[in-house]
Amino acid sequence: MCERGGALKGRALGMGPALLVLLLAPLPCTALPGRVVGRQLILDGRGAFHMKGVNWNPVAVGRTHPPAFARFAAGDAALMKQAGINVVRTYAPLSDLSVLDALWAQGIQVINTVLARGDTPLGEVERLVRAVGHHPAIMMWSIGNEWNYNGLYVHMSRHDCMQKIRQVIQTVKRVDSSHPIATVYGELPTPHELSQLSEVDVWGVNYYNELTFSDLFDRWAAISGKPMFLGEYGADAYDGVKRRVDEAAQAHATSVLTQEIMDHSTLGGGVCIGGVIFELTDEWWKDGRGSPHQHDIGGIAPGGGPHPDRIFNEEWWGILDVDRRPRMAFHAYAAVAMPRLQDTGVADSAGSGAKKATRLSCSRGGCTELPPPCHGVADCAAKAARAAEAVSPGAAEHAPQGDGAGAAAKGPRRRLRAQFV
Repeated sequence: MCERGGALKGRALGMGPALLVLLLAPLPCTALPGRVVGRQLILDGRGAFHMKGVNWNPVAVGRTHPPAFARFAAGDAALMKQAGINVVRTYAPLSDLSVLDALWAQGIQVINTVLARGDTPLGEVERLVRAVGHHPAIMMWSIGNEWNYNGLYVHMSRHDCMQKIRQVIQTVKRVDSSHPIATVYGELPTPHELSQLSEVDVWGVNYYNELTFSDLFDRWAAISGKPMFLGEYGADAYDGVKRRVDEAAQAHATSVLTQEIMDHSTLGGGVCIGGVIFELTDEWWKDGRGSPHQHDIGGIAPGGGPHPDRIFNEEWWGILDVDRRPRMAFHAYAAVAMPRLQDTGVADSAGSGAKKATRLSCSRGGCTELPPPCHGVADCAAKAARAAEAVSPGAAEHAPQGDGAGAAAKGPRRRLRAQFV
């Protein structure tokens, strides 16, 4: 059994017996830090790795920040595993060993943001790396989120952002040389930025353009030989043009975009090491004109964006709702197979003798077969209803409130995420 630092901390904090049982369960002691070889991310003992990830920022109803990692870790991690998720990315530094234990128990690793805000002292970065860098759930460190848009949330210039990122990289590598370091950019960085940040090992790219990544992968291949992943992508569950919830559209976008990522995986000779869908659960604090106590409808239409309305409806992005009831997109994400498929030799239902491929999702614990995809609105709705009943029997859906924004012109644009870390 590993040293259970997280479990001991959990006991000291007075956690309940159920969570302590989870945290005290034996876990593999071997860390799986990533290392970069060409365009691929290699995990020690596993070989080339493909991320099927999710962004995780669990803010409770009525709250803003910080995210309540410890409160939601065990339940959220179990749901992630059901969807075949093997990686989470945080927007705030994750320093709680008990949370890392809960994720690791489900075979989930972490892209841990060591610095979100440009005014964070480098000493805090070093303390975080020393505190959790030994934990096997840590796969990679990450710096910033769309800092080219938000100036590391303190309105720094591009030049100052890059200088701060270089300082953070030097700080991290001084105390931990075993984990790669990523930074997450809005769309693609310029050749100048790639040159100025040559010490970045892996680049994350946030991209929203309806139902396609267009020529994103070709453009990346032309400017860099390093690994890249989709740091954010997907669609929200509210149609601001029709002014109604549209889970089917969100599920469709989830399937199409995730499959496109799989088709460009480095496991098959592509340039992408995976994607981190936005996001696990709704966040009710995001619409600044509304209340964190209610599910508001407030969208921005900056000239392009997600399917189907090209409007960023900030409180509706979860593949689970805020009460952890699965949306159709949850099942759609679960059903997308990892890049490598195992041939089972089973004849199809038409009796043609053609062979089916098993849908697999793989993590440190091995591979599990995924459920079949849903087909059409009725089938997806039925599966979502059954899952919701299993999670919360008799629970009623939240009624949308407020008005949606108008339609916008086409074109890939950022999501303009509000973030107060």
